[in-house]
Order: sequence, then structure tokens, then C-alpha cells
Amino acid sequence: MSKEKVNFEETIKKLETIANELETGDLSLDDTITKFEEGIKLSNQCTKMLDEAEKKISILIKKDNEIIEEDFSVGD
Repeated sequence: MSKEKVNFEETIKKLETIANELETGDLSLDDTITKFEEGIKLSNQCTKMLDEAEKKISILIKKDNEIIEEDFSVGD
């Protein structure tokens, strides 16, 4: 990957493409391993981006002029 800023959505699309390629079973063993390694790297990048976003959200939640970290859950 290049050093330019990586977009989460683009990374997910690349990961989905790799998953689809792996699911077809049409790749050689070497190509499968290469794609799998690339998929792991992309997955780790996505996890890192999500962790960073979670930290930013925690910092942005303020109450009574104090920064208070709150759990973020989709169900709320």
C-alpha cells in the first residue's frame, strides 16, 4: 500500500473483491496465499481505522465541559 491516506470504504471494497476471488476457487495455491496475505493486511488496516475513529468519537463526547468517555452501541 502507498503512504497516501487510505479511505475506509475503498479498503473494504478491496477486501470484498479479494474475498470474492478467494471464494471462486479459481486461483492457484500461490495466488490464493498472496490474496489471503493481502486480505489480512487490509483487514488489519480497517481495524486500525475503526479503532482510531472510536477514539475520536470518545474524545468528542462532552458533558458539562468535561470530556467523558461513553460506550458507543448501535442499539442506543
